[in-house]
Amino acid sequence: MHKVISRRALGALASAAMLAGVLGGCSTQATTTGAEGSAPADGSPAANAVELQIFAANSLEKAMPEVEKLYTERTGVTFADTQYKGSGDLVEQMRGGAPVDILITASSGTMDDAAEADLVDEATRQDMFVNDLVVVRAAGSDIQVNALEDVAAVDGNIAIGEPGAVPAGKYANQALASVGLYTNPEGEDGAYADSIASKVVEADKVGTAAQYVATGDCAIGFVYTSDVYRYDGIEVAYTCPDDSHKPIVYPGAVAASSKNAEAAADFLEFCMTDEDALAIWAEYGFELA
Repeated sequence: MHKVISRRALGALASAAMLAGVLGGCSTQATTTGAEGSAPADGSPAANAVELQIFAANSLEKAMPEVEKLYTERTGVTFADTQYKGSGDLVEQMRGGAPVDILITASSGTMDDAAEADLVDEATRQDMFVNDLVVVRAAGSDIQVNALEDVAAVDGNIAIGEPGAVPAGKYANQALASVGLYTNPEGEDGAYADSIASKVVEADKVGTAAQYVATGDCAIGFVYTSDVYRYDGIEVAYTCPDDSHKPIVYPGAVAASSKNAEAAADFLEFCMTDEDALAIWAEYGFELA
């Protein structure tokens, strides 16, 4: 004898079947989502997503983003909001506990300070770039500087980075000391000669010194060769002799507190060896150390 199933029963069975399908789909989706949320087994970039925090000397502000973009395209590694400030300010931020993976300064002395405070892994430290110290004037200006002594005769203000935080300022003062226009040959904690003391305008970073000249707030300024490549409105009036100041070297190192130490070291190596990266540094006036 065959049982007769009512329409209501048939509807209930259909609803149950539909519910089972939905639940099955949710289960499958949950499994898939779980797989996507965990690290893929193929070792792809998404499986090892890394974001690096870099603290870099202000003069690297134009070149570094291009190198970072290139590296992201090659590896999938991304970068947080890279900080570009005076090297001394960057070290002070690290002392205050700022999370950092890589520190690149514009002077060996500033990196020494970081190393002495155990802020960087000394074993990863390497000299990356060298630069020249130049006196710049506004583009098209008729100001002539044929020797460091000529700085004293310039009609107008002189932009110099604050030497306690800006390595370019310390190098500038060393150069001025070589011709008697600054009292301390180390480049800080000295005094300017009377002929220029009232004309010196200190800048919080080397880029600010370049901008002071470009805008006409200062007649001349001491910056790096690389700054001429990254700022419009300025040109080189004079290149300071190498023996007038300490060598301008940019050391880089992995931060001691980095949680991505291996990835950070890999990026530093890329900066120094990849042909496309080297072309970017050269475009902005940086030479390999």
